[in-house]
Amino acid sequence: MLSRGADAAALVGRELADAFEGGLEASGLPLARAAGRARTRVAFGAPLPAAIAGERELADILLTELVPVSFVRSRISAVLPDGWLLVELFDVWLGAPPLAGQVAAADYRIVLHTSDVTALAIACDGLLAARTIPRERAKGTTVVAYDLRPLLDDLRVIDAGPPTLVRARTRFDPVRGTGRPEEVVAALADRCVAPVEAVAIVRERLILADELG
Repeated sequence: MLSRGADAAALVGRELADAFEGGLEASGLPLARAAGRARTRVAFGAPLPAAIAGERELADILLTELVPVSFVRSRISAVLPDGWLLVELFDVWLGAPPLAGQVAAADYRIVLHTSDVTALAIACDGLLAARTIPRERAKGTTVVAYDLRPLLDDLRVIDAGPPTLVRARTRFDPVRGTGRPEEVVAALADRCVAPVEAVAIVRERLILADELG
């Protein structure tokens, strides 16, 4: 389990994987390598967009032998990319499904500026009560329409502030895609009678399918 500050180097996708894999190669750990790969593979639970902090991010690393947790912790901590921290380590059953396929949802803490917290709370309730939340997002060179509602599990004000804190739980769906926190903020801004501005977004944790029940 890992954390990343919002001010960490803006490494995403292949650049982030290369940074992790390069560091692990220098760690001295007994790393497993797939056939035809020069480096061990790091399997992330879900991509973390740049400028969004993550508090409990998940990643799988495969070792070829059992080694003390304290040894693994010290070696990984020493080679993480700037802005990343090791939070916890867990043993995982080798026969478990791929990590990315197990991620079903995520909790976000969103810091907002608004002049009317009551109106914001009403907007949160309104989105949860809505049958559909039509939105559009870029996909490659085109813009596609989609429904945010099936991807939004929960939305509520948790601290009136200022600044105001909202918690959102969004879904990961293999067909519909992912409920993006910035789209939740945009939907709130459309519905709220008072201006709403996002100051910061933190992904508090990734939630696996077996945790949802």
